[in-house]
Amino acid sequence: MNKDRILIGLGTGAILGVFCIIGAQLRTTGQLETLYLFSFWFNRVLIGLVIGLSSKCFTLNKALVRGVILGAIVSFAFYSSTGFADPVGFVAGIFYGIIIEFVLYKFAK
Repeated sequence: MNKDRILIGLGTGAILGVFCIIGAQLRTTGQLETLYLFSFWFNRVLIGLVIGLSSKCFTLNKALVRGVILGAIVSFAFYSSTGFADPVGFVAGIFYGIIIEFVLYKFAK
């Protein structure tokens, strides 16, 4: 287990979670509940943790494919728990998985 990968994955997920909250608020006409926004943010942190716990890929292509898969799986958990109400948020989770894998590929030892 590589602590650098975990910490960078968690940090990247947390930062992307903030962008996710901002995006959710911008595309929603009403006020979103704080618990919903926290859950959205926490889901992105979980994507970072899951990807950070995985071993380093030796090729960028394999890392990005894994980011798609893990991002989709973790994001689907939140998407399904909301009654499939936010497909944009689900797709964003897939892209965030790619971004987290890319950051880890470039910066984690």
